[in-house]
Parts: sequence; structure tokens; C-alpha cells
Amino acid sequence: MLTDPPFVPIDDVAMTPARAPEQPRPPAMTSIPETISCLIADDHEVVREGLRLALSRAKHIRVVGEAGDGESAVALAARRRPDVIVMDLRMGGIDGIEATRQIRRTAPACRVVIFTGHFERGLLQRGRDAGAAGYLLKEAPHTTLIRAIERVTGGEEFVDPSLAPSLVLSERDGLLTNREREILQLLAHGMSNGDVATKLFISQETVKSHVRHILAKLEADTRTQAVAIAIREAIIQ
Repeated sequence: MLTDPPFVPIDDVAMTPARAPEQPRPPAMTSIPETISCLIADDHEVVREGLRLALSRAKHIRVVGEAGDGESAVALAARRRPDVIVMDLRMGGIDGIEATRQIRRTAPACRVVIFTGHFERGLLQRGRDAGAAGYLLKEAPHTTLIRAIERVTGGEEFVDPSLAPSLVLSERDGLLTNREREILQLLAHGMSNGDVATKLFISQETVKSHVRHILAKLEADTRTQAVAIAIREAIIQ
């Protein structure tokens, strides 16, 4: 379904650097146009209406179309060539990730802001690899939405502060050895030092030594805290 509503004034948004994506990106920093054209892609009509109303508060943003699925978003982006597309991740047909990938190929000047209610790091990273320039939670306030649109239009990236831990690899990721990860994963499953030693065919003293190293590397005071940090930063599952 494609909808081309009348032009409505609106606001912008921003983001954070990322690893090299599969699709080409516009130059690092460009000037922001006086009026930013925006396309909304979401399979829920009430969400699209809410976004349209939120963007109408910004005098320099104009909604140039709405799409209710990925295929429609790709087709409408090719016709309207908006500056920014606010893209839902989960839609019928092709999802927001594939739609982003196709749009970045057919309309590389369009900047895509992923608009999601999901925290899965892997799914969000796929969006980044597809060429998305912004990542925003659906619960974000109006001012954050506008800031994100402005920033990506200017050639920058924007990551919702609440999403940053899910998108950016932990600075501590890679510090642990494979054995330390293995032991930490077993501790997360509730095993004692003795249980870990038996399962891995090593001594309890060796397990204790590994645990001390894990605590130091993760800057944790207890095993429970170390496990919590590791899960939060996707070091273990």
C-alpha cells in the first residue's frame, strides 16, 4: 500500500559511527537542507499516524509519503526520493532490513533511520550493515526523533542512547580467552567451581584462577556481577 499525503512540515534526527556497511553511504558531512523530506514506513497505521503528527511539529520537515510494507517503501522511495526514511524493522513481505538494503542501492542519497521497539543486537547490526544511518526506539521522545532526522540528513549517524549498548561491540569483548568465556558461560548456568572443574576436566584451583582473571578483566566484584556484565554486553548468551 502506497500513500502520498499532502506535504506537511516536520523535524529531524541523528546517530553514531559504525563499521563499514555493505551498501555505500553519502559523504561524511553535508549541509542540512532548509526543508527535509521524509518518508514513513511502518505496517501499523496508528504508528504512521503518530509519526506524521510528531513530525508535523517541525516546520522544516515535510512528510512526502507513507508505506505499510517493505515493498511499498522501496517503490515509494524510488518515486519520491526523500531525504530520510523512518523505517520499521518488522513488516510484512520484505522486512525493514531488506527494504533498507534495496533502497540504498536504488536511491543511495536516501538516509534510513531504523525505528524499532526491539533490542536484539544481531538484528540491529544487520540493519547497520544494510546501510541504515540511524537507530531509534519507538518509545523515544519527539525531540530525539527530530534530532535523529536532522543528524542523518547532515551526513552523520545517530544511535538512540538506549540502543548504543546493543549496537556497539563491548570494549571488553575480546578480552576474555575462549576458556574464560566457556567457564563464565557455565557459571551463568549456575554451576559451582567444582561442577565446572568436573565438566572441563580441570582442577578447582585452575577454575578459581580463571575466575579471578575474569573478574579483573570485566572489572566485576563478584561472579554474579561478572555474569550480568557478560550477558548485557553479549560476551556470553
